[in-house]
Amino acid sequence: MQISNKPFLKWAGNKFSLLNKIKAVLPAGGRLVEPFVGTGAVFLNTEYKKYWINDLNTDLITLYKVLAENPQKFIRFAEKIFTPEDNTEDRYYKLRSQFNESTDPYEKSRIFLYMNRHGYNGLCRYNSKGKFNIPFGRYKKVYFPKEEMLNFAQKITPTKLTSLSFEAVMKKAKLGDVIYCDPPYAPLSETANFTGYHTSNFSSNQQEELAMLAKELAKKGIPVIISNHDTPFTRKLYQGAIIEAFTVQRVISCNINERNRAKELLAIFN
Repeated sequence: MQISNKPFLKWAGNKFSLLNKIKAVLPAGGRLVEPFVGTGAVFLNTEYKKYWINDLNTDLITLYKVLAENPQKFIRFAEKIFTPEDNTEDRYYKLRSQFNESTDPYEKSRIFLYMNRHGYNGLCRYNSKGKFNIPFGRYKKVYFPKEEMLNFAQKITPTKLTSLSFEAVMKKAKLGDVIYCDPPYAPLSETANFTGYHTSNFSSNQQEELAMLAKELAKKGIPVIISNHDTPFTRKLYQGAIIEAFTVQRVISCNINERNRAKELLAIFN
């Protein structure tokens, strides 16, 4: 399968490396709905007639909207802070503070992109007050993803963009939709709960709610595919679904020796 459109953002759980596995199980349909779009790797590399992409992270969706509105203008604006002079600890923390205080979506989107590329490991995390708190990444050279942004903008132009809960999105699904869900993963163990993608964690109750909605939609003829860790908890959640299991190489750690392989699955409800 051809894969050509790489996301322009770095992101924990980015599905670019798993696209062939995901595309192999995505059924045909009139519209792809992604309640947890993240970087949009699946959206970018599929050919549905319509799309609805959603993410609870309003900064992420705002960036996508700003980019779609006038790609060339925003790219020129964003590129101005991708210089060697801007790649310093002092400059990073000044811009991070500016981001956390700003109410201007255009300015916030530019800094959000900057922090994604200059921050530690491309992580996106907020404190209990909703302030972005990822530290400086200390990269010697930072790549500005101009071509990837242009490709994204071209693809996203006719797309529905929202920042709603996954429940709100899935409850509005209709016949002809195909739903792909990439939620914050269930922990591999009780001590490995890495779910801090946004201001609130994704709880076990939410994992259960997602599985329940998937089963309800499948009964109505709306297929749902869910990515997650392969654990006894998720196996129990996804009883009745077709399971595609595999292992993946973890890339979230800066230390290559700590990038272990992990078991993942695709749960297919249809």
